[in-house]
Amino acid sequence: MEPTTYIWMDGEMVPWEEATVHVLSHALHYGTGVFEGIRAYQTEQGTAVFRLTDHMERLHRSAQAYQMELEWSVEDLTKATKELLAANELVDGYIRPLVFLELGAIGLNPANARVRTSIITWRWGAYLGEEGVRDGIRVRVSSWRRFPNDSFPNAKATGTYINSILAKREAVQAGFDEAIMLNQDGAISEGSGENIFVVSRGTVYTPPISVGCLDGFTRDAVATLLRDDGFEVVERVLDRTDLYYADEVFLTGTAAEVTPVREIDNRPIGPGKPGPITQRAQELFNATVTGKLTTHPEWLEHV
Repeated sequence: MEPTTYIWMDGEMVPWEEATVHVLSHALHYGTGVFEGIRAYQTEQGTAVFRLTDHMERLHRSAQAYQMELEWSVEDLTKATKELLAANELVDGYIRPLVFLELGAIGLNPANARVRTSIITWRWGAYLGEEGVRDGIRVRVSSWRRFPNDSFPNAKATGTYINSILAKREAVQAGFDEAIMLNQDGAISEGSGENIFVVSRGTVYTPPISVGCLDGFTRDAVATLLRDDGFEVVERVLDRTDLYYADEVFLTGTAAEVTPVREIDNRPIGPGKPGPITQRAQELFNATVTGKLTTHPEWLEHV
């Protein structure tokens, strides 16, 4: 990670190296935090953030689910993000808002812990590699199962991602790029940090939120763009066999954007390279976030 100049912490621009927290922070011990991943893109009209307000609204919902009261409104956080990007002189990059519990409690009841809010920005390229975006990645179905929805709220909480870390490390250590996780019933849920789409006979399928996947904004955008372009996109419960029989598979997420999958469990997907619908999804998404396709201008918030 390449450091930037400032990190926004509770209303102040703090130098990168001084943005520290105490070792007894509740979040460090118990994972009591919520976060977002957001990207800013360079457009002909200047720097624009993809669905910034949507992300900050979800951050608030996640905090509410875990009973963390934010001091800062959605408007405060969107304004702070734009100011931080400008202060760090970033024309594009990654944005990580984080709300977490700091000092005031060390047991499992965090009622007295202080709520802290920070926003970090930095330069970050393709999460799964430029080669992966171009040629597709190799994935495996993880032995680790996704947490069921009735165990945790469908929110971006820091602690729940230990589940994803186990799956990701298992996949990488076995020589793959990414993991696909099943839920407790054996249905396809999502990648370790991405939503999943499966193309079969010209129809695009994606699992419903009820199987335990995150209601991702990139997922929603790609589904919308493909429908606008004339494709049929259907939410349906999928199983492992659907992956092996698929013509195309791709992953979506803020970090991954639209990444093709060329192989699953040592089985090639289709011809073993990105298919035409996957490539069209990439084209539509990239054109949208860079301002070249203007069918959804509400998704871009300019700095």
